[in-house]
Order: sequence, then structure tokens, then C-alpha cells
Amino acid sequence: MNKLVLTAALTLTLGIAQAQQTAAPVPTPAAPSAVATGALPIPPAPAPKVSKAWILLDYATGQVLAGENIDAQLEPASITKVMTSYVIASELAKGKLKATDPVMMTENAWKSGGAGTDGSYSGFEVNKTAPLEQMEKGMVVQSGNDAAIALAEHVAGSEQAFAQLMNAHAQRIGMKNTHFENATGLSAPGHISSAHDLALLGRALIHDYPEAYSYNKIKEFTVGPITQPNRNLLLWRDASVDGIKTGHHSAAGYCLMASAMRGDQRLISVILGDSSEVQRAVDSQALLNWGFRFFEAHKLYEPGKVITTQKVWKGATDTVQIGVAEPMVISVPRGRYESLKPVMDIPQMLEGPIKKGQVLGKVKVTLDGKQVAEAPLVAMQDVERAGFFKRLWHSLLLWWKSV
Repeated sequence: MNKLVLTAALTLTLGIAQAQQTAAPVPTPAAPSAVATGALPIPPAPAPKVSKAWILLDYATGQVLAGENIDAQLEPASITKVMTSYVIASELAKGKLKATDPVMMTENAWKSGGAGTDGSYSGFEVNKTAPLEQMEKGMVVQSGNDAAIALAEHVAGSEQAFAQLMNAHAQRIGMKNTHFENATGLSAPGHISSAHDLALLGRALIHDYPEAYSYNKIKEFTVGPITQPNRNLLLWRDASVDGIKTGHHSAAGYCLMASAMRGDQRLISVILGDSSEVQRAVDSQALLNWGFRFFEAHKLYEPGKVITTQKVWKGATDTVQIGVAEPMVISVPRGRYESLKPVMDIPQMLEGPIKKGQVLGKVKVTLDGKQVAEAPLVAMQDVERAGFFKRLWHSLLLWWKSV
């Protein structure tokens, strides 16, 4: 092949390749999941009158829909036990623990968090064991401090060592204003968190360990002759509420992290430092109702559906289909769905081999110039490595394109 013919062939091939390759493709979202009602003016969120901090978070995107003092460092009280549950669920997932493991209610756990401490307790007998799953339900449903300490000792040898695991997970989750000193939430110097951090923790537990999260909707739990109710009053008042945790002591006030699911939309609220058990439920209910009324959830993309097809260099096949691994759901102000602007960020040069599920880029969604959601884009098929001569030819094409 002479130089003129080679040049013509390269020019033609590169032209085709460039036409197939889009630098910043714009994906088409799914049709609205509900009929647009027109943009509505959104009144201010019903702020709790007494609380020290509060937040309403969209589960799907992590968006803060409303809040005050969301990053203020405050005592989280027994909402701490959500992280205790998270650590235990993580260890179970790794195979380090089993739900049937016998957990000892030690004298230390009983003395530090049992009935004689004037705090929430589970009622498991001292110096006797109970299956880990039962002990955890005693911690979650009854908010048992004794059960939390016993579990911490079982997992890490001591509550202090367990707190180190809690802090490691907090850092990974992105809880920037949090430090744990214990597994219970009992008042201790340096034991702090924030409304925003706790909402992120609740979101992580729901997403990562749904079975552990499901314990939070149990309305009552019995240990021996003692039956105690879950202190989250919303479980009896709102069928959409399925968690998550209450907290109270004199320094922290009355606290509540609540979560509700209506249709495809889940919201998480956190209130710290409210005035009473009843008021924290009333204030949380008002926030959730406001969020569901003025924001709507839409499923933009679903797994298994092709969003775009992109060219692959040095692959056995010349293209790869790209989509999302998990449903991409977003909450937006009612009537603003048509204003969403999605765009994909994918490298211009994709090279084989590519594995199914491999992350190849991101889809980002903005509203009024502000990013409101982001999700990874993954390969929906394997693309094997091309043979020697095709790889050589593509290398030549890429070299020619670069000069």
C-alpha cells in the first residue's frame, strides 16, 4: 500500500471513528414518572422551634432539601447506636460474625448500661449469653445501652476498641464532624456528631445493610418477662415510616432520625435537641410531609437499559453498550423535571478489553446550573481484547490521530 492510499484510508477511518465518538453525549432521561403539575412555589420548611439542629435529606441523591445548623457538632445521644449497628452489619458481611453467635452480657455491660443506670436497657441477664441477632434487636428496638456495650465487647474486645472501628467507618462514609467515644451515645467528652453526618449515616445503613436497617421498624421487643416498645412514635403514626432511631439524655435533649418511603421516594430527617419525645415526632412528621409534598422523585435511568453506545479501540468488537448499575432516582421540586440537564462524562478513548460492570464514566444531572445528582456509568457487556493485527492497526490509527 503506497503512502497516498494509506493516508486516504487513515483519513476515512479516522473520520468514521470521530463521527462515532461523542466527547460529551447527552443522555435522554426516562419519561416523567408522574404527570408534571407545573412548578409550585415552595414555602419554607417547617423548622422545629426548639431544636439545636435539623436536616431533611433526599436518600437517592444525598441532597440537603432543608436544614439549620446541619454541621454543628452536638451530642447524638442514642442515635449513636445506628453506627453500632453499621459496624456489626459490616462484620457480619465479612463473615467475621454470625447472627447465631452467643454474646455475653458481661458485668461491665450490665453495670454500665443495665437497669441500674437510669438509662435505656434491654433486660438480658448478666453473665448469660444471647444470640447476636437477639442482642442487636434489644439494642435497636429497646435502645438498650447494656446490649450495645455487650455487642461492642463481643466484636472488638472492649468498647474503646469498638469505638475505633466506629470512627474508621465514619471517616469512610464522609462524616466530617463526628467522633465516637462509645457504642451507646451516653454523654462523654468528645463524643459528637452533626445532623448532616447522622443523615449520611442513616443513608449508608439503608443502602449498605438493608437487613440491619429493617430491625428499626420493629415496634416492640421482648426479653424474658419484659416487653418494651420502640420509642419512635412515628412507627405508629405513619405507615411510610420504617425507621430509624431515637435518642435522649439531659445534655443532648430529645433527638430523632426518621426515614420514610413513599413510592420511589425516600427521605431522611434528623432533629437534635428537641423539647420532648412527642415534639420530636411532631416536628419530624412535619418535615417529612413537607418534603414529600414539595419534592417529587423521578427514576431517570434503570439498570439493563442502554443509555449510550460508544466506540472501543483495540477491542474484539468495535462498540460497547453503557448504562447504570443501579436505578438512578432523583428528587426535584415539583414541576421542575423538564428543567433537569443530564450530561455524560466518558473518556474519548475507550480501549479493550472491557469487563461487564466496569465503570467507564459518569452521568451528571444539573438543575439551574447546580449539580443535583451523579451516578457511575458501566459497561453492559464484555469486550474482549482484539487480535494482534487489529490492535496493531488501531495503534497506527491512534498514532496518526495524535500527530
